[in-house]
Amino acid sequence: MALNVAGVVAVVLFYILILGTGILAARKSRRAERKSNGDRTEIVLLGDRNISLLVGIFTMTATWVGGGFILGVAEAVYTPKMGLIWALMPLQYSVSFIIGGLFFAKPMRENKYITMLDPFQKKYGKLLSGALVLPCLLVDVLWVSCTLLGLGATMSVILDLPYGYSAWSSAAVAIVYTLLGGLYSVAYTDVIQLALAFLSLGLGSVSFQSFHQRTLSASSSLTAQLTCYAAAFVIAVLGIPPVLVGAVAASTDWNLTLYGSPPPYERGEHSLVLPLTLQYIAPSYISIIGIGAVAAAVMSSTDSGLLSATSVFSSNIYKNVLRTQASDYEMQWVIRVSVVVVGLVGTFITFYTNSTLVLWILGADVSYTLIFPHLMSVLFFKVTNGYGATVGFIVGVTLRLLLGENILGIPVTLQLPGCRLEDGIYVQKSPVRTVSMLCTLVTILFFSWLAIFMFNRGLFPERWDVFGVKQSVAVSPADTVTQNLKEEAGSDAECDENSHGVALLTLPQTGS
Repeated sequence: MALNVAGVVAVVLFYILILGTGILAARKSRRAERKSNGDRTEIVLLGDRNISLLVGIFTMTATWVGGGFILGVAEAVYTPKMGLIWALMPLQYSVSFIIGGLFFAKPMRENKYITMLDPFQKKYGKLLSGALVLPCLLVDVLWVSCTLLGLGATMSVILDLPYGYSAWSSAAVAIVYTLLGGLYSVAYTDVIQLALAFLSLGLGSVSFQSFHQRTLSASSSLTAQLTCYAAAFVIAVLGIPPVLVGAVAASTDWNLTLYGSPPPYERGEHSLVLPLTLQYIAPSYISIIGIGAVAAAVMSSTDSGLLSATSVFSSNIYKNVLRTQASDYEMQWVIRVSVVVVGLVGTFITFYTNSTLVLWILGADVSYTLIFPHLMSVLFFKVTNGYGATVGFIVGVTLRLLLGENILGIPVTLQLPGCRLEDGIYVQKSPVRTVSMLCTLVTILFFSWLAIFMFNRGLFPERWDVFGVKQSVAVSPADTVTQNLKEEAGSDAECDENSHGVALLTLPQTGS
């Protein structure tokens, strides 16, 4: 197949439009820096907490409707072992956004946190919260990889471009405009990207830092909540086209197309089902439009992942742990270097798998089973402390690995009720992710309570209390008077008295 010149031109024009919008947003960011009295880091990472409702809805929605979302849903619906039940994924995202708006957006925004991990550092201190940063970074890097893999796979099929060209060019564009203007560039380019994605697809999940970055950048708590609700509706609508693509691909006789027989699933190309459908079933102009949709979706999610990982590293690791005295100027360079490093690492990962669904599921799995229970406990349960969080983290990681994940090649070691042997592989039929999440949450709360009980009852020595959970016992006024009388009586007993009741003081001896 020859190079699709028209498609290449369309993609180049799209990238020029995105870069131009990013440059304009960068100018807005610099004007905001001059006017604002806040620190420059907050302006770059959160848009000076001045993102309007309309822009917030666009950027929140565009963050989730990425390459992993579009290609992942289509791949899941097409794959026989997964099927139409996975068509509910967009609705699940919508429900999570509504929950996020009801319970998480307001307390996070009112406390003016910079990242999702700020309450962890406030509750646990620097060392333990630093360990909890690692799964957050992993989720964001996987998010970047997932979105870039989606675009690279689509371009390689429809444009007949080598995968490496499309992946690296897309990563370069996203890195450049994210460097230029931070969240302003991300938010305003998301407006264009989502508009193009929505138009093109018409023609043709809370424990993510990316989610909280949008609510924290909102101009008010109410705006943050409304952003969640509106985005939930739009995401559900945008989930319909990839579901239809997957269903069409599953019902198509591929032998009647130029693709021929056997079908994509038997060739091991089920991860490419969306671009293959656009290329071999849809008209050529629809294929080009589809490229624009995927490119728009990928760019809007890639930049969000870049800025999200950068926020966590720069604020929660570098500023709060490594260099507490870092200046604004130094932080600007840390942010720039972090964007580049995350972009490079995320792009390299895409060369080790051909399935966006695998990366998508892995990122969502880590977020739900490890990060979500910690976020729940630290925000809504006062009993939570560092001891419970430590044990919960260890138990959560161990349990999730023991329960296995066939999609990721992790064998099942701990079998839950209903586990069956299929084709020589044990398959869990129980909701392993929810079981793992609940076990982690219960572990955090139980061991937090247990630590408080043991230290306050004196069962553990106070010198072991590294997280400072021992409570000081309040003394009532009556007890205070009694204690004073005892101290006075004790002091009287210790002194010698003469016959007149006058205390005799022992004078220091002088050398002769």
